[in-house]
Amino acid sequence: MSSDLQLSLFDSSQSASFQTDSIPTNVKIPIPPGTYQNIEQIGEHCNRCHRCELGNSRTHAVIGRGNPQAKILIVGEAPGQNEDETGLPFVGRSGKLLDKILESVGLCTETDIFIANVIKCRPPNNRPPTVKEIEACKPYLLEQIRILDPKIILLTGATALKGLLSDKRPISKIRGQWIEWENRLCMPIFHPSYLLRNPSREPETPKWFMWQDMQVIKAKLDELKEQL
Repeated sequence: MSSDLQLSLFDSSQSASFQTDSIPTNVKIPIPPGTYQNIEQIGEHCNRCHRCELGNSRTHAVIGRGNPQAKILIVGEAPGQNEDETGLPFVGRSGKLLDKILESVGLCTETDIFIANVIKCRPPNNRPPTVKEIEACKPYLLEQIRILDPKIILLTGATALKGLLSDKRPISKIRGQWIEWENRLCMPIFHPSYLLRNPSREPETPKWFMWQDMQVIKAKLDELKEQL
């Protein structure tokens, strides 16, 4: 599905005549906003989806983990082997590091965070997802965002940034910057796997920048909670 066919996140006017059972078999059929009532319905559909070829090789579709009422949504790239086997995002080494990073600023996936991916099925050999695969799966992510209604969206790495916002700028250039999208605040941050490859905590290193960004994010969350 090309990006110009992507429906507005909040325009549910086209969903009245939509046949839900037709979603998995034809990528040319858009998924209108309002198709799903909850995350569980998205999960059921993703686990029998064949809008792209990744459905042929998956063990489990990876929908998300965390608190569905959380104000922060973290968007990753794609499932890896551990995620494909468990059906949960960020459960390998990157996930453990992400949990530690969140805990370092007093955030917890059980209460403050929901985690999802741009695409729900694992690409072969953990390769980056293709544009076609991202576009095929993007309606599921948009429906997740509509249902979860997060106030802050953290985009981990270039694929998440490009997949949701169609922004092709390097993460190193715009990490830590707030981007307004659909009345929400988005921030690109380094992917935990990148931090594993760059473990130094010296000033001006990726881990050092991540620490600065997480403090800004926590401060913004606290500010938003005071406004509610």
